[in-house]
Amino acid sequence: MRGGRAGDRLLHLYTWLIILWLSSPIAVMILFGFNDKRSKSNTTWQGFTLRWYAELFDISDLTTALANSLKIAVASTVITVVIGTMLGLALGRHRFRGSGVTNFLVFAAISTPELVMGASLLSLFVSGNVPRDSVTIIVAHVLFSLSFVVVTVRARVVTLDPSLEEAARDLGAGAWATFRLVTLPSIMPAVLAGGMLSFALSIDDYVVTSFVNGSTVTFPLWIVGAVKTGIPAQVNVMGTLLFGAGVLIAVGNAVAARRRS
Repeated sequence: MRGGRAGDRLLHLYTWLIILWLSSPIAVMILFGFNDKRSKSNTTWQGFTLRWYAELFDISDLTTALANSLKIAVASTVITVVIGTMLGLALGRHRFRGSGVTNFLVFAAISTPELVMGASLLSLFVSGNVPRDSVTIIVAHVLFSLSFVVVTVRARVVTLDPSLEEAARDLGAGAWATFRLVTLPSIMPAVLAGGMLSFALSIDDYVVTSFVNGSTVTFPLWIVGAVKTGIPAQVNVMGTLLFGAGVLIAVGNAVAARRRS
């Protein structure tokens, strides 16, 4: 009995150590957003200040890069959620010719290295004389995040009770009304989860984006390009705000899901 309790305590301690280790880079980022640096280097603590929050948008190139990332992430997320939800519904609800191949391709896209995907997309765009800009970045982000939405929605669809939709149709609801009033609310947690994952994958992507961006600079590309000259403190502030927004959205989604249940 005592040995079991000691083992449980060690497991809890180990779990918290892993959580702290994984959270330490985020904690450092938040901390150095308040660093009163007096040189280009922002790697040593030099005092506390709120200056960088007041001067958040003083670096025009950085602000433009962040705006590009947000626009691309929102656009790719909307497209991915719409297509991924429909495909997830089809794969979870129906068996059709080619469904096995489709499932294979969905999981193959998840396992494909970003380097391979970026290089293949670059070859496609170059061979087709497609100008590389924000549109090609959106196309690339949709391709590598689509599978995550499909898998998330499909997993939810296969657990749905078909009798609920049958009852709605028996009561006179058409196909669209049944989907809007019964099916969509039931799968909405999965749709939102897939959308959040798609947004996160898009806004922090560097590898694939670096192949297809052309002259468009996103937030991750700007940061990597600024490494040689020194990362400004505004980068840490922007990262902190993005992280905080993500946490608030995740908490809000969890609270809403608990209320629905």
